[in-house]
Amino acid sequence: MRSLMQGIRRIAGGQAFFRLFALMLFATAAAAEAPVSDAEAARIQTIAEEAYIYGLPIVMNYSVMYAWAIERNSPQFKAPFNQLHSEARVFTPKDTAVVTPNSDTPYSLAWLDLRAEPMVISVPAMPAGRYYSVMLCDGNTFNYGLFGSLSTGIAAGDYLAVGPDWKGEVPIGIKQVFRSTTQFSLAIFRTQLHGPQDIENVRQIQAGYRVRTFSSYTGSAVPPPPTSVDFPKIDKELVKANFFAYLDFALQFAPAGEEEKSIRARLASIGIGAGNFDQFKAIAANYRPQLALGMKAGDEKVNQAVATGGERSNGWQFRTHAFGNRAHYAGNWLLRAALAKAGIYGLDASEAFYPMTRTLADGEALDGSKHRYTLSFTAGQLPPVKAFWSLTMYHSQSQLLVDNPLNRYLLNSAMLPGMKKNADGSLTLYLQKDSPGADKEANWLPAPDGPIYLVLRLYGPQDRALKSQWPIPALVRAD
Repeated sequence: MRSLMQGIRRIAGGQAFFRLFALMLFATAAAAEAPVSDAEAARIQTIAEEAYIYGLPIVMNYSVMYAWAIERNSPQFKAPFNQLHSEARVFTPKDTAVVTPNSDTPYSLAWLDLRAEPMVISVPAMPAGRYYSVMLCDGNTFNYGLFGSLSTGIAAGDYLAVGPDWKGEVPIGIKQVFRSTTQFSLAIFRTQLHGPQDIENVRQIQAGYRVRTFSSYTGSAVPPPPTSVDFPKIDKELVKANFFAYLDFALQFAPAGEEEKSIRARLASIGIGAGNFDQFKAIAANYRPQLALGMKAGDEKVNQAVATGGERSNGWQFRTHAFGNRAHYAGNWLLRAALAKAGIYGLDASEAFYPMTRTLADGEALDGSKHRYTLSFTAGQLPPVKAFWSLTMYHSQSQLLVDNPLNRYLLNSAMLPGMKKNADGSLTLYLQKDSPGADKEANWLPAPDGPIYLVLRLYGPQDRALKSQWPIPALVRAD
């Protein structure tokens, strides 16, 4: 026990994420006097590590759902379940519910409760040349549906989102059916903004989006309402001490897929997701240190996967096969966790490609408090896309947008007409906290006064981008 408590002290001293959890352990570990089995302690620590990796995206998703659809006093609240909320604006540093948010496409959002009946999602005809997409992401963070200008075209259409157990008849007029693996899911509408002057056009498009119940769409009888749910409050502090409780709660709405059955059985063996959380509480009374050490090991593996996973080129890190559906992940829970932590709710690679970096090509960390940087595209070598591209600036540690006097969080292809090109036709972008001068401000992306995180988004990436045949330019220190 002494060595385990020393391990907990190391957690409390070195890992901010676990400090609150570790303090809770100090308060209760002394009370756990029952003898513990070394073999059982090792088993529980291993399962805790697995549970953290498997459950991180699920708990992250629940946290966002709570802030956006349940807690009406949350500054991030959007709308109740099965109601569409549109924002005719791009995300700013005030939007903190998700990490690495896109600031290109004003969002329309709808959290779907699919327990009583399916939901019909309708989109209007879209003007040619404007990107839009509707991504359906469930509580497992599987992208179970996608439609839009690149995947299904710009014609108007009605699409059906159904729960995991729905067996009804598809009505005439529905273009496609998408089956969620969980009873709650999220519909994310992305509508391209061509510039500040274009916001009224986006607003008119958003007004044509609709989310309605199956019974409303078909004129059929309204089913009985689903059982009310007492959703537990969650925030950044609570999740540190109650991670396994949130995971247990969320799993009741997520029937296990074939590839999940083995890990769900291991979780159930310690009372998680088994419908008897008292079993977990009893185990925790004697094995809290092992649970904490397992979480720490899981978090370290996720962080390592975020830092080193995927492919690299000129300091940029990317995955040509990233977000996707259940079949795409095929039980690779570490990949799923790493992607969620890097930027939850990302699009499939066929829809969007996300090179990102925190370093120069030689590995030196980007820091706006110490250096100025440039990113140059040679003539004819802009990011190859079917829709558009953007470069977005974030604080490295928080992965949130950077507040700045210009209220400019990205540079994108829609801004090219106003940018200044070099004499040879190349384009240089200036990434620094202070203005590069009035003559260069059109090409300036303001940086934080500290560590930098950059994401280059390619919407509708061409094959040469996904096949690593396009040279991603390296960032260069300009001082």
